[in-house]
Amino acid sequence: MRRILIVTAALAAITLTAGCSSGGGGATKATGAPTIALLLPESKTTRYEAFDRPLFEAKVKQECGACTVLYFNADQDAAKQQNQFESALTQGADVIVFDAVNADAVAPQVNAARQKKIPVIAYDRLISGIGYDYYVSFDNVKVGRVQGEALLNEMARRGSTDRGQILMLNGAPTDPSAGDYKKGAHQALDGKVRIGREFDTPDWSPDKAQQETEQAITALGRDAIVGVYSANDGMASGAVAALKRAGYATLPPLTGQDGELAAVQRILTGEQTMTIYLNYRAQAEQAAELAVALGHGQHPPAPATTDNGTADIPSFLLDAVAVSRDTVRDTIVKDRLYTVDQICTPDLAAACRAAGLK
Repeated sequence: MRRILIVTAALAAITLTAGCSSGGGGATKATGAPTIALLLPESKTTRYEAFDRPLFEAKVKQECGACTVLYFNADQDAAKQQNQFESALTQGADVIVFDAVNADAVAPQVNAARQKKIPVIAYDRLISGIGYDYYVSFDNVKVGRVQGEALLNEMARRGSTDRGQILMLNGAPTDPSAGDYKKGAHQALDGKVRIGREFDTPDWSPDKAQQETEQAITALGRDAIVGVYSANDGMASGAVAALKRAGYATLPPLTGQDGELAAVQRILTGEQTMTIYLNYRAQAEQAAELAVALGHGQHPPAPATTDNGTADIPSFLLDAVAVSRDTVRDTIVKDRLYTVDQICTPDLAAACRAAGLK
């Protein structure tokens, strides 16, 4: 089990003194600026291509105009990602920022980088079985707990807590973050509601989540399902499709995560209860700053450590924010994740006015 040890240093902005000239660290090339490899796990989840990649690349450019970013997306294929990791090493990466498809199985890859004295940052998903330089993510157990509490609150508002059962759609079993969300959700839900069916959804697939929801409706009966815990927005979309197909006049409370545009729109129309807004900008920019620093041989202090089962990894753990219909303006819109015009398409005009967005 992971334990998070918060140290006394405050999570403050780190002023990096690294410019783009050659530094003195072992990871820095003898001439020229560092090359940074960014390896992301998949593209089904909107965030990676729409936010993580461009935000990371922009921050690296800002911190070090001459730095090079090598970008790879594994499309949820662990073997493909292994080849990409090896390619990053071959292409001369000085730092690797690594969001692993299967974070429990990549210690040999990280070890290959360590043998070449190439620093590694685990991004979003905690890599187990080996030590490395940094971990940049969110407090994922808390995320799941907040989701579960939001589901309970909406069920209580509707008077359905003591009747029926809930369906749980957890994330991919190969993603350790999914295990943390699941743990936090159970902390909130266990003993307070009946869990009728629970699935660990391969690949975080919306299609598979739809199939799982259809299976649960068939097994439990349509009227028995009074709440759905979905670990992210993509799977929530699959659940909504299944619920609508089954003929629900009013959809049951439904959670999500990632702040996807379609999810925000579903929240406004009442098809989804909430989403978790993860500040992708803060996460991507933190990882980019650390990568540039490591590329110049620097190791900024971290405000926390996370036990990955083998070592205490210096960590930057960011806060997540629950978003409901009433808080879209003060979260999603305020932080410029989406504009009102992007959210409020013509068919959502009435819903947007009701939520104070128009």
